[in-house]
Amino acid sequence: MALPPAIDKIWNEMEAVRSKVLNEADGLSQSQADWRPAESEWSIGEILNHLAIAETHTGKLTTKLTREAEAAGVIAPYPTDLAGFEPLPSVPTEGMAAPPAVRPEGGLALSRLLADLRAVRARSRQSIEKIAGLDPRPLRFKHFSLGELNLAQWWMLQASHDAIHLGQIRGVKASPSFPRP
Repeated sequence: MALPPAIDKIWNEMEAVRSKVLNEADGLSQSQADWRPAESEWSIGEILNHLAIAETHTGKLTTKLTREAEAAGVIAPYPTDLAGFEPLPSVPTEGMAAPPAVRPEGGLALSRLLADLRAVRARSRQSIEKIAGLDPRPLRFKHFSLGELNLAQWWMLQASHDAIHLGQIRGVKASPSFPRP
């Protein structure tokens, strides 16, 4: 399905940063994926798990908001003249604690983590195609720290979120104590 330009831009940003995340994880051993720079910091495996969980939640939010709007009869078609969406509020890159619903599980097989990321992205494409047919701006939900976001912004946040954790993955790998092959 061809996406409207503003939605296509979100999708392309999501795909570009996810490709970089997967590239950073490619070739890691299980012990490297499980290694933590400090007890209070996440391993690369935990970061990957967190990304999959968070994106799954955004997909579920898309389903919830669109179903509620459909039931209320307030779905508007995608505006053909829409050039873009309101930018995200400033997203902190450090110091945010993940809410319990998106906290990762440690010790999962790296192969499973990578498969989960690919599977959730395929489902996300379906959600992106869903919002490409309607106006996502009136569909809003409060983010735990950023405040109320519209559905397009929630998907924009996915790319931003992946980018933040991409930097975290690179930081873990750059640690002098990171296990080398």
